[in-house]
Amino acid sequence: MKKFSLVFLLVGFSLFGQNSDSTCEILTKINALIQSEHIQPKPVDDSLSVFVFDNFIDDLDPSRNVFLKSEYDALAKKYRLNIDNLILNKDCSFLNDIVTKYRNGLIRNKAALEKILTQPIDYSAKDTIRFYKKSFPVYMKETEIEKVWRKKMRYEILDEISEISSNLDSLKANFASLEPIHKKTVLDNEICRINTLLQSGKNPQEKLYNYFCTYFDPHTAYFSDDSKSSFVASLSKEHLSLGLNVNLNEKNEIIVDELDPNGPAFKTGQIKKGDQIISISNQKETLKVSCATLESISTMILSELNKTIVLTLKRNSGKSFEVSIEKQIMKDEENSVFSFIIGKESKIGYIKIPSFYADLEGNSGKGCADDTAKEIIKLQKDNIKGLVIDLIDNGGGSMEEAIKLAGMFIDSGPISIVVDNKKEQSVINDPYKGMLYKGIVVVLVNGNTASASEFFAAIMQDYNRALLLGSTTLGKATMQTIQSLDEKKNTDFLKITINKFYRITGKSHQYIGITPDVVLPEFYENIIQKEKNFPTAIKNDSIVPVLRFRPYVKRSLINSLADDSSIRVAASDYFNNIIQINQKIDQLINIPQTEIPMTLDAVFNQKKSRSILWEEINAFNSKNSPLEIYNSTVNQFLLGIYPTEKVMNQYQINNLKTNPYLNEAVNIINDFNAAN
Repeated sequence: MKKFSLVFLLVGFSLFGQNSDSTCEILTKINALIQSEHIQPKPVDDSLSVFVFDNFIDDLDPSRNVFLKSEYDALAKKYRLNIDNLILNKDCSFLNDIVTKYRNGLIRNKAALEKILTQPIDYSAKDTIRFYKKSFPVYMKETEIEKVWRKKMRYEILDEISEISSNLDSLKANFASLEPIHKKTVLDNEICRINTLLQSGKNPQEKLYNYFCTYFDPHTAYFSDDSKSSFVASLSKEHLSLGLNVNLNEKNEIIVDELDPNGPAFKTGQIKKGDQIISISNQKETLKVSCATLESISTMILSELNKTIVLTLKRNSGKSFEVSIEKQIMKDEENSVFSFIIGKESKIGYIKIPSFYADLEGNSGKGCADDTAKEIIKLQKDNIKGLVIDLIDNGGGSMEEAIKLAGMFIDSGPISIVVDNKKEQSVINDPYKGMLYKGIVVVLVNGNTASASEFFAAIMQDYNRALLLGSTTLGKATMQTIQSLDEKKNTDFLKITINKFYRITGKSHQYIGITPDVVLPEFYENIIQKEKNFPTAIKNDSIVPVLRFRPYVKRSLINSLADDSSIRVAASDYFNNIIQINQKIDQLINIPQTEIPMTLDAVFNQKKSRSILWEEINAFNSKNSPLEIYNSTVNQFLLGIYPTEKVMNQYQINNLKTNPYLNEAVNIINDFNAAN
């Protein structure tokens, strides 16, 4: 089972309520703000028009089974090179035209599916199916609608049946009885999904606004009041929450996995671990889980405006029941700094910083920099002999927090150069005199280390203040701010890229990422989306710096530790096996697949090969001796006062014990201590 938290910051698509005048009014305001404030504004021209049109169509019809070729060709002829002119002329009626045809396509598909539901599918007919990694041309003709959907449903039914058992002979023997059940499930869910799209009462403008914004760069985005609130909440360690985590089981059902005993879901007394969530309602609309997207479900749950959520649940295949939950402000344990000590003898400190969270709208000062400082002080009371700072999967957050944190490790001097859209440079200096911690530091990074965390890591690397260990980071070296499009209404906002930041060497990691001093292989590294994978990402450049700074130690010391580490990594069976598994993942994901026959045998074998790879990844464990992880003296005392924290604390310890990345960080610090 795959565990996940319902954490998405996606703006939902919707179909109705179009108002051409108000749509163009907002687009005009977005464009005006971008042209005056964006770090690299571009003209509104045919290039923008093509980008917006192609992305909007891809979003509506990624599988190319809604628009007919004749409809697409007509829309492309009218709008693909003309959206820019229409927006500048404040005529956004094209949106209504596209969405109307999309709606008609959904209705057409629903009718075809309802017909297929009543008719037998011939599984003996020879046919093949092929999967495409990227978008392919719209090809569907009106006479082929039923054929296209019959083929798609045939594959999905075979795929569903292949999930039931690992015994192909058993599936074949029982196919006649299994097929009607799974045919109904597959088609009912597809029809339900279409109904959900048709019944949505919102509007599609937000998608249009965001594709307009991302033409300028991937991080400029439109926010409604609701999506702004969700975004700000994501940068805080405290936010409105239901207090539960969920799993996706093997049937893709959403199951309650954990309940926070301090949370509102637990306090209802009605919800138990293992309950299946059937539907979710905000009292305005209800989403049926089996046919709604995870994005729409998570948007409903996470919205700061939806303070009360009604869950319909089922327990042990019994009757469904409803529970109304009023969210409360809770600490996000997975978005909070925590620390441990590694080894009774080595006594190496470990601090995990999951994000650079901040209190953006309050005055509590509850930011990750202050929290990290508190953990460092706790660790130093136990006389640690080195420190590991873990930024793996840290997607960034507040730049102010990153600046404060860097200042705690640098004695004094410049830490970054910021350039605005007028090409004017300003220097960010260390905000604190002196250092909170003076010992050796290893910083862990990976492909999901981004933005503010890259900013911090780059400073630590340039000052020779830490050895960076891991894989190349994401590659985002730009800053954004949120501005209101209309201060009178204060309902529409723009997150806009206003600055680029450069390292004190004049170089930038924008687009290319930061290369660690010691490179470690990581799972999925060839399929993790990096900054350079976004078509509108700002390219890398450099400036000529005029800064003077004093490195903490000589680079030769860092290089010597890195060389010894690299030799260990190259000889490691664990890391070499990751490289081999990544090659298999790359072959599965990135290399175009050949057509497969539409038979149970072929679909079953395809499923089996993927399952074997997934099992190989899940079963892959570190071969190093388990690390000795324990709490600092202060944290041991605090756990006695707050016993509800013990479950999460033990979970964190268990995850770290056999962490090979942490193990190599410990080896590096031990090497340093042995030589000094």
